[in-house]
This record gives sequence, structure tokens and C-alpha cells, in this order.
Amino acid sequence: MAYIAVIRYGSMRNIGQFKCEIPDLKRGQRCIVRTERGTEIGEVVSQPAEIAGELTNDGLGQVVRRAGREDLRREREIETVEKAKESQFCERKIGELELPIKLVDVEHLFGGERIVFYFRAEQRVDFRQLVRDLAQNYKTRIEMRQIGVRDEARLLGYFEHCGLPLCCRTFIKNLEPVTMKMAKSQKATLDPAKISGRCGRLMCCLRFEDKVYEEMKKELPAKGTWVLTGKGDGIVTDLDVISQLVTVEVTQGQFVTVHISEIIKKGRATSPEDEAKDE
Repeated sequence: MAYIAVIRYGSMRNIGQFKCEIPDLKRGQRCIVRTERGTEIGEVVSQPAEIAGELTNDGLGQVVRRAGREDLRREREIETVEKAKESQFCERKIGELELPIKLVDVEHLFGGERIVFYFRAEQRVDFRQLVRDLAQNYKTRIEMRQIGVRDEARLLGYFEHCGLPLCCRTFIKNLEPVTMKMAKSQKATLDPAKISGRCGRLMCCLRFEDKVYEEMKKELPAKGTWVLTGKGDGIVTDLDVISQLVTVEVTQGQFVTVHISEIIKKGRATSPEDEAKDE
């Protein structure tokens, strides 16, 4: 039988589907996988699901085995010893070559097929000599990967203001743009310190909550609309999207707040008196 497991792997917390011949893998277990980059150690996100028919060679990775005690010891050695040495060597070479880049992190693949150096730079940098020096020293494939502040937070950060792990480290796969329009739509404070994440950019949660707000706003009358409610008729002056509440000015200076279910009629852009004057 053929099985597919969802595995999280790599410093960037990539998530992918892998062919699996171990049907009893459990969520949270560590395993050795073969990806397009080489041999890596990953974590099971969802236990293997049976797939009808034969799997073709469609680019899926392969779960090689469960991670044993020796595999986990080797992983700790890479994280605590080898990465530190590689980082120090790379930073020394950056200084010698006077390159205008900031080394952010180093990823040493479990199988040793390549070492990835993540860096930030304000402009394009010719790092060919740096790659040659690194390859000559480590005798493996070297990859230099330029990243932005959001990826830097994903690599180095752990917890957000809310006290929960960073969304980009747990479930967000692609970092998509977040706009101020989303914050305004959700009536979030526009204080940058309160709506910016660990990376200094607008928080990703503003984006994945935006669709919910857009759907719920469709049920509410627009501001300036004339509505008839059980507490009187008037013009909509404010909306509470999540609570589905509408604030209506029934007379000049007098406001009532009603639930959307209490609106008897809506849709006019002007009051009945204004329409009568036009006639």
C-alpha cells in the first residue's frame, strides 16, 4: 500500500508531502526524510494517509526511517557544534572580503549534502569568492540565500506579542503581503508598535483574518445607509463587524446600537424625507 505523510523540515520550517512506508508514524515524531536538497531530519505534522493506487515519481520526497537515538544525537551535534563553527568561519571570511552583508543563520543539512548560509543585504552582493572559500573549506555544496526581515524572524524568533509561537514558524507556509488597509478594515489600532510583528512588519494575522472580516461585512449595511430598526429608523454611522452590531443615528445627536438581526429594512442611501424633497 502507498501512504503520504505531511512533514515539517528545514530551518525555514518547510511543509511538504512525503511518500511513506511506515503507516504507524505519529504526529510530532521525528523522522529522516529525503528532499530535493538532500537528507534532512523532520517532524511529522499529520500521520500517514493511505492513497489508492500506485504513487508515481511526481517530485514527492521520501520518508526514510524514524529518527533514532543516534540520529537525534547527531542533530544536536550539528545544531550546537558544527553550525557555530561554520557561522564563525563565514563571518570571518565576510570581514576579510569586506562584503556588506549580515549573516543571519546557517543551516547544515543532516546528510551533509549542502550548507545554506542565510544573509541580509541592502543591495546585490558579489559573493562568488566567499562561496569558493566556503566550498574549499567544507568540501560540500554551498548555498548563499538572501532573505528579508520576515524570513529573519522566522529563522530566529519563537514567540509573538500574544504569547503564542510565531505563525510563520507553525503553520504559515508562504509569507504574503500584509497591508494597512487590512488593519483599518479590522478597526485595529494604527499604532505601528501594536500591529507590527517580531519582524517589524505588519502582523501576518491581519492577513489571514481579513477574509473573515470581508465576509462578515457583506451582511452589514454600509455607513450612510438609511435603515429601519425596532428602535427607530435612521442613518448608519458605525459598524462592529465581529459582533455584527450597527450604530444608527435615529435623530440628530441620538444614537442606538442594534444587532443586524434587529434591522427590519435596509438599502436606502438617503432618508425618506430627502427622497420626498427630490420629488
